[in-house]
Order: sequence, then C-alpha cells, then structure tokens
Amino acid sequence: MKRAFDIFLGCLSTVILFVPVLLLALAVRLTSKGPALYWSDRVGRDNVIFKMPKFRSMRVGTPAVATHLLSDPEPHLTPIGSFLRKSSLDELPQLWSILVGDMSFVGPRPALFNQHDLVALRTELGVHTLVPGLTGWAQVNGRDALSIPEKVRLDAAYLKRQSLWFDMRILWLTFVMMLRGGGVSH
Repeated sequence: MKRAFDIFLGCLSTVILFVPVLLLALAVRLTSKGPALYWSDRVGRDNVIFKMPKFRSMRVGTPAVATHLLSDPEPHLTPIGSFLRKSSLDELPQLWSILVGDMSFVGPRPALFNQHDLVALRTELGVHTLVPGLTGWAQVNGRDALSIPEKVRLDAAYLKRQSLWFDMRILWLTFVMMLRGGGVSH
C-alpha cells in the first residue's frame, strides 16, 4: 500500500511541479558554475548505498560532509543555496528517487555515506530496514536542531508507529513547516 501511495503521489507531484522544477534547475545553472543537480551517495534500506539527486545548493568542490561538519558553511553556499535549503526546494529532485523505489515520501532521511555514527545507531535499533524518506518524523520534530541520538530515537518511534495515516500526518506537518521555513540551519 505504501509503495502504491508513493508512486501515485510521485507521479502527481511530478506533473504538478514539472515547470517549477525546470525553472529552479535554470536558476541554479544561471547563478553558479556547475550542474543543476548534485548526486549524493546516501544510505538506503538495509544500508545499501544509492545516488540521491538534489538541486545543488553548495558550490562545486565543497566537501561531501553533513553541513554541520563544515567550519563555516556560508562561503560554500551558492547565491540561491540558502533559499533552496530553507525552503526545502533543493529536495524536489528526490521525486526521482521515490519513483524508482530508492526512497519513500515518508521515512528516516537518508544518511550520507560517511555518517557512520548515524548509520550505526539506526542499524542497532532496526531503523535501517526502512526505506528512507523525503521527510520523516524527525524532520517535523526538529530537523537540523536535533542531535543524532535524538533523530534516531524519533526514527525508531516512526518504525513502531508507521501507517498510512501517520505518513499523511507527517506529510501535512512537513507542508506546514515548509510554509514557515523552520528547522533548517543553513
């Protein structure tokens, strides 16, 4: 049922967002050197690495680490990078990952390939068995402001509570957060 919901909502979203996605891709290309998309190595279900697309919000050559690990992320941002990240518009290309089955609309956010502490904690609590999501219970409860152990605690709570209705609640809360622009530090 969850996969059918993802495919239906993914196709609908792709049709509705086609023109805005093209305009954002053009804006990224016109405001900084390099491709519009950044393909990030991420940890998926059962700790399998997959390539996840995002609109490029960082300059070409920025180290492939979590933003909080950069001593000063600001110089690495593209001219529209901060806007893309705070509005979560950089995440729109992940519709592709949802349609091909690497991701779901709701689940734990996919870890970077080098976030070993996050991957280890998720594996310890069984969270690694979930398909990663565009949004999740941790995202609507603090996002970047949460410590890794707190994110994993919320991911584990999602693992126990997951249902279509809970997913719909998380999607609604995500939409509300996007309108408010909350939870993103850079």
